[in-house]
Amino acid sequence: MTSTETFESNRGRLFGLAYRMLGSRADAEDIVQEAYMRWHEANRDPIQNPEAWLITATSRLAIDRLRRLKTEREGYVGPWLPEPLVSHEPPPDQHVDLAADLSIAFLTILERLAPEERAAFLLHDVFDVGYERIASVLGRTEAACRQVVHRARDRIRGDRKRFNATESAKTHLLQKFTAALDARDERALLDLFAPEATWTADGGGKAGAGVRPVVGADDIARLVLGLRERFISANRVMEIATVNGETGLCLRDGDRLIATMSIVTDGERIQAVYAVVNPDKLG
Repeated sequence: MTSTETFESNRGRLFGLAYRMLGSRADAEDIVQEAYMRWHEANRDPIQNPEAWLITATSRLAIDRLRRLKTEREGYVGPWLPEPLVSHEPPPDQHVDLAADLSIAFLTILERLAPEERAAFLLHDVFDVGYERIASVLGRTEAACRQVVHRARDRIRGDRKRFNATESAKTHLLQKFTAALDARDERALLDLFAPEATWTADGGGKAGAGVRPVVGADDIARLVLGLRERFISANRVMEIATVNGETGLCLRDGDRLIATMSIVTDGERIQAVYAVVNPDKLG
């Protein structure tokens, strides 16, 4: 296998790691490209495990990039959400077995971790990398890395809502949502959302979105009906799509993507909504 073939066989896995680290397709692609350049410039003779070398290089590059991005995101207007991956195809690293670990809800929780915590947790719990390799990535002892992963795992478990809703249940709920929206049926919308549901929208100051999450079914129903009058028109189509490996909604104006919507649900009611309307994230 040539050096290019070796890299290409790992590209999907590297992109999946970089995207989960950074929450941005463009930044992830930049990191993968930089790892590609370093791979071709490296002396590969002593490299016994190319995959491990590439994961290490990508992780370090992503940590450095995330440190810089953290400062930018502190000044972001309103809630910051990851750039959605919209597709009718499986995500680029589908062989990684935890599809929920690509979701908008999960990546939003990861934003609360420091860059090294995020890298250690993802490498161990999502990409099944051993502590010896993680120690090499972070420049720490294995024992210290175990503590980092343990703390990160505890923080994530405390914030993460885990439901076993099927994709078909999500599809059914989203179909009911679009039908209620089309009918302007506030009662039907209220029935769809859990009483304590949250609606988080990322407009980045460039599109119609609140600067704080909306909490409660009543306020969400009123918000949604108001947004319908502003965003829905004869030329725009709302459709079921794959958003970050899960069933979600897309709003399109012809070929142009206007918004994406991802949900967290127990299969009966919608517990949380993550809507991305920032045009910079929907190119």
